[in-house]
Amino acid sequence: MTTKIIALVDALGNLVRFVLRPGQAHDLQGVKPLIEGVSFGAFLGDKAFDANWLREELENRGALAIIPPKSNRKIQYDYDEAAYCWRHLVENYFAKIKEFRGIATRYDKTDSSYTANLNLVAALIATR
Repeated sequence: MTTKIIALVDALGNLVRFVLRPGQAHDLQGVKPLIEGVSFGAFLGDKAFDANWLREELENRGALAIIPPKSNRKIQYDYDEAAYCWRHLVENYFAKIKEFRGIATRYDKTDSSYTANLNLVAALIATR
């Protein structure tokens, strides 16, 4: 059994919200509940988040889509490569939570206990 964590972090690399998904599910499936009700000026994501519906949603919100296009996309969108460099904050956050062995190896048997432990780890990281 695998679990995928889809996380939304702010400009300082602090966790705003996360969603748990099955490991075999695509990352894009967790985006809609993740960004629902959250206001932001730009969305930084990797190529996995390159979808027409997400780009339209971000445009309707007035947010910049800083997402590199997939190589097989017919229309290659431009993106701000300098701003995309800040996506490392998301990767840094995942490196921080993986310092906690129970999160990295997913010892918890249920999603609710894993979510509780992930919230606890997020609180510990925020107090550092």
